[in-house]
Amino acid sequence: MPPSSQDCLHTAIKDFLRYVLDERSLSPATAKGYRSDLSRLLRFAAQRDRLLLSALDLEFLREWLWHESELGISRATLARRSAAVRSFSSWAQRSQRIPIDVAARLRTPKSGRSLPRVLTQTQAEQVIDIVAARGADDDPVALRDLAIIELLYASGIRVSELVAINSSDLDFTRLTVLVTGKGAKQRVVPFGVPAKDAMVRYLDRARPALLAAGERPTAALFLGRRGARLGPRTVYGIVARLLGGGDGSGPSGPHTLRHTAATHLLDGGADLRAVQELLGHASLGTTQIYTHVSTERVREAYRLAHPRA
Repeated sequence: MPPSSQDCLHTAIKDFLRYVLDERSLSPATAKGYRSDLSRLLRFAAQRDRLLLSALDLEFLREWLWHESELGISRATLARRSAAVRSFSSWAQRSQRIPIDVAARLRTPKSGRSLPRVLTQTQAEQVIDIVAARGADDDPVALRDLAIIELLYASGIRVSELVAINSSDLDFTRLTVLVTGKGAKQRVVPFGVPAKDAMVRYLDRARPALLAAGERPTAALFLGRRGARLGPRTVYGIVARLLGGGDGSGPSGPHTLRHTAATHLLDGGADLRAVQELLGHASLGTTQIYTHVSTERVREAYRLAHPRA
């Protein structure tokens, strides 16, 4: 069934541009800037098969701005593009085309080739140890949080992918999970024994208690206190709190674990294309940012350790 015109990103952008000219009476120059910025977003969305308005989320918009910053454009231009998308998203929510304003927390990234924040292996292990200690008394929420952290770090999946997982998507024999990514594309992602152990413990000792608090059964793997499927915002808050990143919008949000998983794989000698497939990147260029992270880590180790550095 074809999508409705209300859910077509291209149509929504055209309607928004008409709105800012006719109803907000913006200057032609400002409207031209909006058109340019949103056209770039549309092209980026087309490259990633995200041409439905309902397919946009905060993570995707951050990825787009990151991509733009990698092109070396000025911070002022990045700020303008961020503002254009926030204005568009706000209008789409007010006009009831989307249920929430997905760009409300969108912030302008620093320009230049600043690299994603990555935890060291020691830092990652410390975080996991702290979360594991909280679950020592079999508290359901603490066991759930440990399973979330372990799976995000082990697999490098997106938060939006994590919350969509059903219990039946797990294969503990092969140590894999079936993930539904962007554009409803599915892929099989491996995880390790520590993540398996955390999820088995969660499924045995925590999920039944959380499920009992709900009004109806659900196939969802990760549940909230009221027994319903966790949403992306809730997971952002959980992970950011555990990593010390406040509300999830800062550098220590859930995407830090995705960055960390990818970088540690490359540090360990994983093939770039294998990492691309693991992360679900449509373009190898998106994955290549992690090669820069690994290179920077090598350079920093050299600078600190070599007597002739």
